[in-house]
Amino acid sequence: MGIYLNPNNEKYAEMLRGEVFVDHSLLIEKTNPLIRTPNKMLCVSRPRRFGKSTDANMLVAYYSKGCDSSQIFNRLKISQTELYQKHLNQHNVIHLNMQDFSSRTKDIFEFVDYLTESVLEELLEVYEIRIGRYKFLADIFNKIYVKYHHTFIFVIDEWDCIFREYKENKEAQEKYLDFLRDLLKDKPYVELAYMTGILPIKKYGTHSALNMFKEISILNPTPLEEFMGFTEKEVEDLCLKYDMDYEKMKDWYDGYRMTDDLSVYNHRSVVYALMDRKYENYWSATETYEALRVYIDMNYDGLKDDIVKLLAGEEVYLNTDKFQNDMTTFKSKDDVLTLLIHLGYLGYNSSDQTCYIPNKEVTSSFIASIEDSSWNETTKALLNSRALLEATWNREEELVAKYIEEAHLDTAILTYNNENALAYTISIAYIYARNHYTIIREMPSGKGFADMVFMPKGDKPAMIVELKWDQEVETAIDQIKAKKYYYGLEKYLDDLILVGISYDKKSKKHICMIEEIN
Repeated sequence: MGIYLNPNNEKYAEMLRGEVFVDHSLLIEKTNPLIRTPNKMLCVSRPRRFGKSTDANMLVAYYSKGCDSSQIFNRLKISQTELYQKHLNQHNVIHLNMQDFSSRTKDIFEFVDYLTESVLEELLEVYEIRIGRYKFLADIFNKIYVKYHHTFIFVIDEWDCIFREYKENKEAQEKYLDFLRDLLKDKPYVELAYMTGILPIKKYGTHSALNMFKEISILNPTPLEEFMGFTEKEVEDLCLKYDMDYEKMKDWYDGYRMTDDLSVYNHRSVVYALMDRKYENYWSATETYEALRVYIDMNYDGLKDDIVKLLAGEEVYLNTDKFQNDMTTFKSKDDVLTLLIHLGYLGYNSSDQTCYIPNKEVTSSFIASIEDSSWNETTKALLNSRALLEATWNREEELVAKYIEEAHLDTAILTYNNENALAYTISIAYIYARNHYTIIREMPSGKGFADMVFMPKGDKPAMIVELKWDQEVETAIDQIKAKKYYYGLEKYLDDLILVGISYDKKSKKHICMIEEIN
């Protein structure tokens, strides 16, 4: 038993002793059949705080010969599967957390030397082999394989830390990829390799360093979709157990679509919400908006337009294919948005290749980032959003028009020339309302589609907002009534506000009219 060679099961056992535990042991059912097959290489990338290290520690606890984990796994789901006993603590395991080595060294050369020396020291305590002048880990493992016929499972956590810490150093990145290729590719001593990190494997044109890996990511999670985060069923069960409001949990942390039928939650946020018994942005403690601001402030054509649309609740089409899987090689807005998907700031809908802001937690990170940026009218709109909502509740038409006027997006951010652009403005201006409402755009109701319907989550009045571009504001209110947009909202008729907002193209002024339904 060592630190790197055949570790014990303490790290995973500690997770089981935690206040909140979800059994993801059936992930092992996916890895067991891959041992000593052509498909034995997996690189699993997903955002931070989505349980990557927990899964790595689980695999170590299950496979490692350095411990007896039967008392742990006999009570988990994996114990009911066919290959459970065959592989339980029956393998030599090498566990490497690359962040540990990187944080203790000053450059990639020292990194490789330190990692090599650390693993070699433990190997030589177990195996009697001769070491030559040049110490390459691949040579050492080859000698062990030839002499002892021993093979190894490699579990590598934070594999991509070099690409996050040496963002601009292409030489360091290539040397690191070459080191991993030499260690793992086409080696008879590798039974299974499971790597996990935030970024997929770096692309280097013809430099195919790690092309032997099956890549599983937030963009393409097959076949590990249900293990990429907490599933909706798992979170619903946790909310029942801890007597927490599932709909609020869903509103705050759900929204990362893996398939059309499955979405997942951020592990950390759900666990902290359950422990603290409150819902808030738990990413803020990990430099979320400072890191996010760097990317949304990048000057790529159309990027700010898309961020505004995303904040307004829209989905934005993007091409993820050209992303180079690093944090510096950006050639278009699509590259930036793709990185934000991998970092967890955006969700991805593979069926139509669109991205979106997944939940309230991430929305609050975007808002904080923009408020600290120089986004002019957008920043002002976000800061005024609460006051705008209160003015609407109080039927203060002129004040509502004033706040909408200040939220008017300038043409440098979004071309303001039609009713759709007006809708983006209104969505941004009322962004605070998402704390109290589910906002539905183009809701089918009555004899048509209401522009915006605000469905209350609590005791606030329901609202129907109709927009008009270069028309009289009365036309908006008349249309709500004539087309009976309040159909389907009967239970709110005692407290329902009709809001008409128009924009006069000639005077460039917004006008508001508010009525209660009779």
